[in-house]
Amino acid sequence: MQDQLGTQHTFEATPLRIVSLVPSQTELLYDLGLEDNIVGITKFCVHPFHFKATKTIVGGTKTIKFDKIKALQPDIVICNKEENTKEIVEELSQICPVWVTDIMTIEDNLQMIQDFGQLFNKRTNAQKWIDKINFAHQDFQQFIKDKPIKKAAYFIWANPHMVAGNHTFINELLKLNHFENIYANKEGRYPEIELKKIRLEGDPDYVFLSSEPFLFKDEHAFEIGRFTHHAKTVFVDGEMFSWYGSRLLKAFDYFKLLHAKI
Repeated sequence: MQDQLGTQHTFEATPLRIVSLVPSQTELLYDLGLEDNIVGITKFCVHPFHFKATKTIVGGTKTIKFDKIKALQPDIVICNKEENTKEIVEELSQICPVWVTDIMTIEDNLQMIQDFGQLFNKRTNAQKWIDKINFAHQDFQQFIKDKPIKKAAYFIWANPHMVAGNHTFINELLKLNHFENIYANKEGRYPEIELKKIRLEGDPDYVFLSSEPFLFKDEHAFEIGRFTHHAKTVFVDGEMFSWYGSRLLKAFDYFKLLHAKI
């Protein structure tokens, strides 16, 4: 089998001991019925909630404890191109096969679910999730089709101020919601921007302040809002915009509520 970076993997048997270094993928593995197979997670793997008490925490997504992972004797480690560094992947591959995902589109997301179904012998469960997501996606496209396209900026960090750019899952979900990302043409996936140039660089109708990885507060909203012409500043659930996997199913309902609110 080939992962989403094109790396070929051969397994003589279904991998049974899984270490997941990506929060949204940990949630997906759980939803596919693999709770008993997951032996290690990161401190950011907060769904399902009880995992922090029942699973071994092996560090963060960028800083991990290799000795802890090795001691777990995993058959496979699940990583992601954006969440985990190339160095981490290379070092982990000395322990066991490392499966790397790369998610920028809804199609990539469905491919990952299908891959996990095949990898872990959960094809039926995977297909159920794919069908549910496809149905909800089509329903949402009907909901959104007549809504006008508005300009938006999606902030992920303050001081320095960083936004979601192109080639990100966030950008894909903004487009799905008829929001034109004013920073889609900037270099890099999460470019650093100058607040004083926000009107010059696109003057958004909406400024979205994500709940993760940085927790924005009212004072940030006020500071950023001052540099826009007339933008409405909205706090949004970062998990709904940036978590792929099974979380996408909940995101469609969240987006409907968001449109009703703004």
